Amino acid sequence: MRLRYAGRCRVCGTAIAPGVVAVYERPTKTVRCVECPVPIGPPPALDAPADDTPAPQPVPVVAGVAGASAQREHDRRAARREERVRAAHPRIGGFLLAVSDDPQSTRAWSSGAVGEQVVARSLEKWANEQVRVLHDRRIPRSKANIDHIAVAPSGVYVIDAKRYKGRPNLRVQGGILRPRTTTFTVGGRDCTKLLTGVHKQVELVRAVVESVAPGTRVRGMLCFVDADWPLIGGAFAVDSVDVLWPKKAAQVLNGEGPLGPEQVDHLHRRLAEHFPTA
Repeated sequence: MRLRYAGRCRVCGTAIAPGVVAVYERPTKTVRCVECPVPIGPPPALDAPADDTPAPQPVPVVAGVAGASAQREHDRRAARREERVRAAHPRIGGFLLAVSDDPQSTRAWSSGAVGEQVVARSLEKWANEQVRVLHDRRIPRSKANIDHIAVAPSGVYVIDAKRYKGRPNLRVQGGILRPRTTTFTVGGRDCTKLLTGVHKQVELVRAVVESVAPGTRVRGMLCFVDADWPLIGGAFAVDSVDVLWPKKAAQVLNGEGPLGPEQVDHLHRRLAEHFPTA
């Protein structure tokens, strides 16, 4: 079974971490390595009768609901606007609300929620069974959240979903005589500042990953849902961040890597504990 709590092999004394598959000996409530280097003898005799209590099972990881916090913020803002309009115009407030839209600052939250949901559905459809995903995770001691965290054999990925129109493009200027500058645009709009947000999230996730599996690759992704991608190619990397679309992101996650299933599951659980659902 996969241990919920840390233990120590009763035969060789090796420490066994939570999440590792080991042999649980129910009569003595002891554990031992699956492939113990020391010859395995019978478990110690008991004076008390055998306990038929079932072995403890790990608590399932809550993957989260993509876009949930963004949708709640949209609903909160929309409700407050409705209250203000109805209070200011008791007789025609309903009519004014019907013929006018929410401000762009409010609609942006709903649009962001839809973008996160699209990415989540794509990952569910295209990523293979080795990939473990967390959605809408809260950053401790902050009001900010991380859209998606994916753990795969090739490493851990921090995915920021964006719903921008236009074609993503990377423009490099300068060279021998002038300083080299890189500008990241979407539909001609300078989006270089988006990289800063992804880097901050990556560093927060990397700190947790390093405490669990030092040296594991942690990389950021900007995943554009409604962008104008070309039929061939289109994805690129800028400042260690992959810029791509949902299906392409799943294909990257499906790549081979050094992490085994147990390591993936353990990292997935630890990240879920550190970054709770938003």
